Amino acid sequence: MPAMTTLKKTWYTFTAAPHRMMMLGGAAQGVLTLLWWLFDLLGRYGGLYAAPAWSIAPVWAHTFLMLYGFFPFFIFGFLMTTYPNWMNGEKIPPRFYIPSFLLLAAGIALFYLGLLAGKALLLAGTTLVLAGWGIALYALIRVLLRAKHNDKRHPIVTTLALIMGWLGILSYLVWLASDNPFALAFSRHAGIWWFMLPILLAVSHKMIPFFSSRVLDNYILVRPYWILYFMLACAVLHGALELAQQAQLLWLADFPLLACSLYFSYSWGLLRSFGIKLLAVLHVSFFWLSIATLLYGVQSLTLFVTGSAPFGLAPLHSLTIGFFASMILAMASRVTLGHSGRELEADAVTWALFLGFQFTAVARIAPDLFGLPASLFFPLAAGIWLACYGAWFAKYGPIYWRPRIDHRPG
Repeated sequence: MPAMTTLKKTWYTFTAAPHRMMMLGGAAQGVLTLLWWLFDLLGRYGGLYAAPAWSIAPVWAHTFLMLYGFFPFFIFGFLMTTYPNWMNGEKIPPRFYIPSFLLLAAGIALFYLGLLAGKALLLAGTTLVLAGWGIALYALIRVLLRAKHNDKRHPIVTTLALIMGWLGILSYLVWLASDNPFALAFSRHAGIWWFMLPILLAVSHKMIPFFSSRVLDNYILVRPYWILYFMLACAVLHGALELAQQAQLLWLADFPLLACSLYFSYSWGLLRSFGIKLLAVLHVSFFWLSIATLLYGVQSLTLFVTGSAPFGLAPLHSLTIGFFASMILAMASRVTLGHSGRELEADAVTWALFLGFQFTAVARIAPDLFGLPASLFFPLAAGIWLACYGAWFAKYGPIYWRPRIDHRPG
């Protein structure tokens, strides 16, 4: 009986707020998806054993698990917390976020099983993810429409991006059922350029200058909306060009995006941020966008002039690991600390894990940039990711099922 009482209390605490459930799911996926990927890489590149015969090509499974099975848990946990705060709206009730989490988690579990057992389970898992995503999206749209706040610009951008993410999963489902190559291409490019990048651009535009203004002396808050909208237009254009297989023209979108991201890094105080580590992790994460767009732009222009693409997948992984994954780690750390009653301060362990994670991005792009052996550096990058996210999970995971240390609800 005492064990049942403890379990009931733990469940009550775990389900007390959406960020608890969603971010624990994201933390678990940060470990599981790279555990699976490392297992595959060691078989294909390391030669330690014969790589299993997955039911779909591992690269497309990896794409889905990262874009739609890892990042979204953190994004929903963050947005379900911030939408009511941004717009003075209603808090999202458990009847939405609990089934959404359970469907997302069950869908990802079936997806893993389907990689071994066949496409039927992959289809079932992806359908559950689509349903869980739909419930979460409905809950956020409900807050957006009911709130009376005058400024809804950032939530509108993130909501539209979430809709594109839902369409990306639907397109992936179509690909699983039909092997239609356009459906797969749409899912990939929509997930990167019309879902993840717009969301992180809007969140960065909203939160980085705000957080900076709270802790940096004599800070001038710079947040022009027209630059955000221009950057969003560049992201949409890049995705459209990718979908149209016009890689030689991507520089038309990437160089303007580079100029804007550099301007924001400078205006928001990248160099000043290093005095406060919890702020610095946000600024460093955002600076990866400049690195990625520089690589994308130079590679595309080189392709336009010479017909060769010298950097391979380095631009992509600078964006997805350097910017996306680093920013998710930075934001999740901040939300977890703040909403558990802890000090908003990155301790030595958190700072070390974040710096260590930067080596994941470096290790993954190094073979494409410098011709280093992929058989060594691809598993190395996955191993560094696994070590850093595994340690992050061990440090922050238990917070999600334990009461706030300040005894406040939520």
